[in-house]
Amino acid sequence: MMTAPPTTGTCDHDLVRESWTRPEAFAALFDRYAGMLYRYVSRRLGPEAAEDLVGETFLIAFDRRRRYDLAYTDARPWLFGIVTKLVSRHHRIEAARYRALQRSPGNGVVDSPADRVAAEVTALACRPALAGALAGLPARDRDVLLLIAWGDLSYEEAARSLGIPVGTVRSRLNRARRKVRAALGETNPMHEEE
Repeated sequence: MMTAPPTTGTCDHDLVRESWTRPEAFAALFDRYAGMLYRYVSRRLGPEAAEDLVGETFLIAFDRRRRYDLAYTDARPWLFGIVTKLVSRHHRIEAARYRALQRSPGNGVVDSPADRVAAEVTALACRPALAGALAGLPARDRDVLLLIAWGDLSYEEAARSLGIPVGTVRSRLNRARRKVRAALGETNPMHEEE
């Protein structure tokens, strides 16, 4: 019996193409990106909804895999586009989550390595103001901001995942950053004041 060649190190578009005839190859995309998508959705909607939406994202992606544009080697923007659309269906949950975070105290247990403790404590201190700012953003601006900040996508990747021009990503991101900065008192809490 012949075994299939390993898919490690294979470009995403090769995995998608391979999954057309060998569906189990699509599992490698899940292995690569499920954790990343889970963290993104969990931050937006909470861990309760994240697992379901990530699963739904991969079901949709699998069903649409023959429509994937093989000109793109990286499937992250495609997957983030699918999950962002699913998140938008849960906008009430997301808004309620941000309102709850806004009301929550700024302190908490920090379980991170020593070099991250200061950053985590600072982030926790500004969490209520940040949550309020995020809740106040229009969904289209919030999607761009969070795809770049939490999804770690480039402007081009965010544009591709949302199906909008890069210039629109830039303008929405600029607008969102201005509003968030204003909500945080025009300071960046991640940089120490001298």
